[in-house]
Amino acid sequence: MKVTYKRILLKLSGESLQENRERGISTSALISISKEIKSIYDLGCEIAIVVGGGNIFRGSERNKDVIESVTADYMGMLATVINGLALQNSLEKIGLETRVQSSFEMRQFCEPYIRRRAIRHLEKGRIVIFVGGTGNPYFTTDTAAALRAIEIKSEVILKATKVDGIYSADPLKFPDAKRYEKLTYLEILQKQLKIMDSTAISLCMEYKIPIIVFNLFKKGNLKKIVLGKGLKTIVV
Repeated sequence: MKVTYKRILLKLSGESLQENRERGISTSALISISKEIKSIYDLGCEIAIVVGGGNIFRGSERNKDVIESVTADYMGMLATVINGLALQNSLEKIGLETRVQSSFEMRQFCEPYIRRRAIRHLEKGRIVIFVGGTGNPYFTTDTAAALRAIEIKSEVILKATKVDGIYSADPLKFPDAKRYEKLTYLEILQKQLKIMDSTAISLCMEYKIPIIVFNLFKKGNLKKIVLGKGLKTIVV
């Protein structure tokens, strides 16, 4: 089977690793996601992953009188490291070789992010998991995903969600919400669709990296997306 995209960047939210809105890391979610990733690895895809940390700590929910925003962002970056290490172990349990690269120094746990090394890992068939966001406060992991995709020359960003693409409203709350099959970057910004932050969208627009939004939690869906099939929204 011929894949539509060879080198991809998969953006996982921290929430994708939790279960039933319970904070923490769900073993069943890890196993399910790892199997989906293996299905496209077996097709010959080069896979990089950016993972969020919202299942462990969300800065927006902090007590602002106790924790300032910069500190909250640092805490969120550390949460992504925890998730990245958990995902690494889960992937390696099913026979995949991985490397975790952090945007800040954590040599006891993972490699520092070095662009050329990351690309070499991908060329050797290793899955690279990027943690630590951009390494700077005030930037989301969506922006980190766009930045890393540009740096490693990814052909696409696959934005994993719990719905089949981008909708005019939350389809879990509004059953009559319209699903968009295709949108432009400018339409995302103009309609203020909260699929990725504006910095990430602007970066993708400038460097012409398509974004595909899809449901990761339908078995076999990630493989369909890579083969150019399945329900999704494409942003170009």
